[in-house]
Amino acid sequence: MGAKASELADLLGHRFASPDLLSQALTHPSINQGRKYKQSAPYERLEFLGDRVLGLVVADMLYRAFPDEAEGALARRFTALVRKEAVARVALSIGLDRRLAMAKGDEDAGGRANQGILADACEAVIGALYADGGFEVAARFVRGHWRAIMDEVSAPPKDAKTELQEWAQGRGLKLPAYVVVGSEGPAHEPVFLVEVAVEGVGSAQGRGSSKRVAEQAAATELLEKVKS
Repeated sequence: MGAKASELADLLGHRFASPDLLSQALTHPSINQGRKYKQSAPYERLEFLGDRVLGLVVADMLYRAFPDEAEGALARRFTALVRKEAVARVALSIGLDRRLAMAKGDEDAGGRANQGILADACEAVIGALYADGGFEVAARFVRGHWRAIMDEVSAPPKDAKTELQEWAQGRGLKLPAYVVVGSEGPAHEPVFLVEVAVEGVGSAQGRGSSKRVAEQAAATELLEKVKS
């Protein structure tokens, strides 16, 4: 385990039986670009694992914290807590921006400040904690860092379609227009592709198991575009 990983392990309060897991969680895929032989495994597999652990722990936290809320309200809270902006915020709080190993080109391009990269690395750290210490070790980290974010908003966030509509109205723009542009999969289990557009601003697409879900996904994508 390198010095940066060792410092992070101390901060996490977990003694890794397999230190290479944490080193892997701090390795951006760019580190192997242009190399015939990989220097080290990047964080993608651990990110996949950590994403699922994060989702389960956050869902459990919300279920217990808001016993009287309906599924829709819990779902909106959940989306806000696991979106990249929230995860990247936690990543910065534990210094992942300065501890990541990445190619110089990606670093020069602002990789250490990229919210997507920071969120991926944070999920990889959660995956490393789970793979090395088990569920409770990873859950303790998530609860410790997501509790404050969860407590910041007393009311459930608005759904993406409502938020996009209010954003457009607040700027004197036409209301968002949604169009189903296609579907995939078998007839009994289709996946819909929906495009949303705000005239004079732009458009985005989203997929979902129903038109409503696809519209929400499209609205979320367009909101991220206009707010970035």
